[in-house]
Amino acid sequence: MWEYCAMCTGKPTTHRDPVIAPKLPAVSLRKPGAASAARRSRCSLFLAFVLLSLLWACVNLFGQLALPPLPSSCIRRHLQLQAAGSPKEGHLGWFRTGELPGHGSGMDRPCLNFSEEYRQRSAQSRGGRRWTRRGRFLIAVVSGGLNQQRNQIVDAVVIARILDAALVLPVLQVNRVWGDESEFSDIFDERRFKRTLADDVKVISTLPSSHLGKRPAKGVPMPFGAGEAWVRAQYMRKLDRSGILLIRDLDSRLSKRLNPDLQKLRCKVAFQALRFRPWIEEIGESMARRMSEQGPYVALHLRLEKDVWVRTGCSPGLGEAADRAVTEDRASHPELLTSRSSLTPHERYLAGLCPLNATELSILLRGVGMTRSTRIYWAGGEPFGGEEALRPLTSSFSSLLSKWSLARPGELDGLVHRPSVLGAIDYIVCLRSGVFLANHGGNMAKALQGHRAFMGYSGDVVPKKRLVVHLLQNKSLEEDEIKDRLKRIHVESWDLSTLKTREKGGDAAIVSPIPGCMCTL
Repeated sequence: MWEYCAMCTGKPTTHRDPVIAPKLPAVSLRKPGAASAARRSRCSLFLAFVLLSLLWACVNLFGQLALPPLPSSCIRRHLQLQAAGSPKEGHLGWFRTGELPGHGSGMDRPCLNFSEEYRQRSAQSRGGRRWTRRGRFLIAVVSGGLNQQRNQIVDAVVIARILDAALVLPVLQVNRVWGDESEFSDIFDERRFKRTLADDVKVISTLPSSHLGKRPAKGVPMPFGAGEAWVRAQYMRKLDRSGILLIRDLDSRLSKRLNPDLQKLRCKVAFQALRFRPWIEEIGESMARRMSEQGPYVALHLRLEKDVWVRTGCSPGLGEAADRAVTEDRASHPELLTSRSSLTPHERYLAGLCPLNATELSILLRGVGMTRSTRIYWAGGEPFGGEEALRPLTSSFSSLLSKWSLARPGELDGLVHRPSVLGAIDYIVCLRSGVFLANHGGNMAKALQGHRAFMGYSGDVVPKKRLVVHLLQNKSLEEDEIKDRLKRIHVESWDLSTLKTREKGGDAAIVSPIPGCMCTL
């Protein structure tokens, strides 16, 4: 509208006014009152233009009001994060344009607009009175590492919503590999969790005194892909009879294709309700600020720990002694091998089923445009082989940092034996990075992929490992040609819009929040 009005107030036209032209005798031929009539005509046209302009403004205003509103705090936060995630010119090779691939006028924003039916049901249950009156409580035991537990907590909330039950704070089962005995409130912000979900599911710290002596009914293990109908059919009657239902083994069991409201609830839990304890958030945020002092940085989820090599059935490539140690561990714990046990380590490597080692990672990073001065934060546990295993990366990049090298004296004291807290710090620093690259997928990589998309970050590089391996096996290619091909085969993964198609492949909303949990600006 403003552009249109500016056109109306531009330079005057070159047509002369016949009233003031001194040499035009035709002026005297005008009838009395002709000038007044002309002025009235011009005034009428001006008023008509003003009315049309006001009408156009109203149409635009009410058209915007008709859209479902997003809370202003959410918009502000989203725009702040977008600005923080946009790199400055020249810092990271292919960020020369000053804009992340995928950012632009068609960008998606968080948009958790629940249906009227969902909101009405929430209003009926607000404050927990309905759940308390009915006396229905769900206890969920979640297992695995930190990010496996996060995913299961999300699904536990959804199951509680389906069953119309109050959720007792999930129980974190001690993992044999992680060995962390932390409880929910040791890692996550309990108050925020309860407050954010107050309209969706009643969350309580412990069972009420009236139910403490009762034996909970045990839910049957969920099959993969269990939907709402299965949950109601298998659990509702037990919950009605006992009042307390205990469920476990939730990892990846609940269907990834629930109704739109429950998909939005998944996003709400994962991206808004689940926050780490404030002191953990502060450590992670302070490290992210240190990493970004010189501009955007790259976060690399390394995944070179010994247990990763054991579980994947791959060889670390650090010499015969290291390969033998991994093989012996795998032989003593065959249950740890995740899939395709018939393949040899070399066959797995060629199929792209193995983590890239430090040499291959350094080639990939240089191939997609990282330079020697690029600041890289590596997340994860101690790599198998220690500093020697990292040498190809440290020799290629002068600013390869971790939480240990970033920490100030005493900052991480007492956390050596708390892997869940250390994993949470890694998660926060990776979340704030300009570029995130996960070496070998996993729960953390998937969680970050969805969380970063929800927040507007699009600088994710997903290694096409099978293509990378075959490219590196081709000895006839020059270094520049390898770099060019590496960049071309990874261009698609830089674009946030590709997440829109991944949801069709079966990913849950927390991995691919577009379009279920987001709207296009």
